[in-house]
Amino acid sequence: MKPTLAVDLAGVHLPTPVMVASGCLSSPKELAGLVDPRKVGGIVTRTITAEPDLGAPTPRMAETASGLLAETGLQNEGVEAFVVDLPALTQVGVPLFASIGGTTVEEFTRVAARLIALRAVGALELNLSCADAHRENRPFAASANRAAEVVAAVAGISRVAVFAKLSDEGADVVDVAMQCVAAGAHGLTLISPIRGLAIDAETARPKLASGAGRLSGPAIKPVALLAVYRVAEALPDTPIIGVGGIATADDAVEFLLAGAWAVQVGTAMFTNPSAPVDVAVGVGRYLVEHELPSPASLRGRAHHQMAGNRG
Repeated sequence: MKPTLAVDLAGVHLPTPVMVASGCLSSPKELAGLVDPRKVGGIVTRTITAEPDLGAPTPRMAETASGLLAETGLQNEGVEAFVVDLPALTQVGVPLFASIGGTTVEEFTRVAARLIALRAVGALELNLSCADAHRENRPFAASANRAAEVVAAVAGISRVAVFAKLSDEGADVVDVAMQCVAAGAHGLTLISPIRGLAIDAETARPKLASGAGRLSGPAIKPVALLAVYRVAEALPDTPIIGVGGIATADDAVEFLLAGAWAVQVGTAMFTNPSAPVDVAVGVGRYLVEHELPSPASLRGRAHHQMAGNRG
């Protein structure tokens, strides 16, 4: 029997388990001729804030030996401008996750309320790496209580599934995950890029105008994979979307085996815009070769292997 690639995330049905991560695609025109957005599992928008944000100063990006160091800030035109462009994204025909952010709990709920009222997005992804104005600009995800407060406020008004996107820095990711789920999160996205620094040896200055940045790509894959594994072990019934260094089908399969229900591809799209489609095709091939019916049949298998080893 031919396997299916479809997955179900808290009632959000994806045609494949491979999504486009936040920040990579805000309009179908951006990737026109490079990849067919209709062939991806879902699209996460860039993070939307209540008001327009110019983002971080330039230069914003620096290549590293095993990833990309970037600090773009929260550049976007604000929720009202996003609403104008929303029809073009919804017409693609795949689930749309709106990434929302803010510096206060109130800003998160304001953006969420505006988007929910339109009934045009399939889910919300809360960017909890945003700086918390009430905690000296530390990320919301660095505090289980503050992260849960955002989740509770948004989940309390949302008609769609709410996914909390967490970091592996600061508070223990398992503790934060558990409190977010207890507060009403339908699922979790693990993990956000981690902090890093690059210095120009000639000028002795940081390569990014902001100094430190956020590292993504292959360098953070082992960190993300462990976070998914640990959280899945603690919350096996909670949908988890794995993200961080996924560029190939093997990468995606590893995340599924660790306990992810689906994955997102981000940095790999800078060098291969069709990466989400290529990865999904590869996952399908893996299912055929191993005579498995769906991505769900892979989920968490590494846990059973570890249990066997311990036995």
